[in-house]
Amino acid sequence: MGDLTQLLQAVREGDSSAMDRVFELTYHELHQLAHRRLHGSAQRAELNTTSLVHECYLRLVQVGQLEAQDRTHFLAYAARAMRSIVVDAVRRRLAARRGGAELHVTLSTETPDAASLREHELLRVNEMLEELGKLDARLVRVVEMRYFAGLTEEQIGLALGLSARTIRRDWEKARMLLFTAMQE
Repeated sequence: MGDLTQLLQAVREGDSSAMDRVFELTYHELHQLAHRRLHGSAQRAELNTTSLVHECYLRLVQVGQLEAQDRTHFLAYAARAMRSIVVDAVRRRLAARRGGAELHVTLSTETPDAASLREHELLRVNEMLEELGKLDARLVRVVEMRYFAGLTEEQIGLALGLSARTIRRDWEKARMLLFTAMQE
């Protein structure tokens, strides 16, 4: 059993200081994960990779219970938290842009900028993943681990107790369903 696995066990048993050590050991990987998540997106102005990792840490500490068994499970869990953080940031930004609770009337006939379109697309993808979760929660977990965490089919298979071939099929199925939903 590796150091990280033992630390995750300690976190599950209630050792709050073990969570700090887990983040120390995985900081570089979490930073890479955050970088992939933000690369080329409009959220970079509001969230940088370091702030995303730190916000992820705060969310995981606030939850107080971490069910991750090993490195792969932990990274998948962190990817889910990062997705939630980015979606929340986009929602806040779009709400502020619309004036929050104030009545706002747009008089411009110009098309929205590309950054705004990407933000709306991110929210649409999040909505579609929530809908997909109602049909098949495993497909959503595969998308989160593959797309958001950048894990390989083999790593996802280990985390979910499935073969890489099954993960490949799930990935293709999820991509097809999401693509179809995007066309609607």
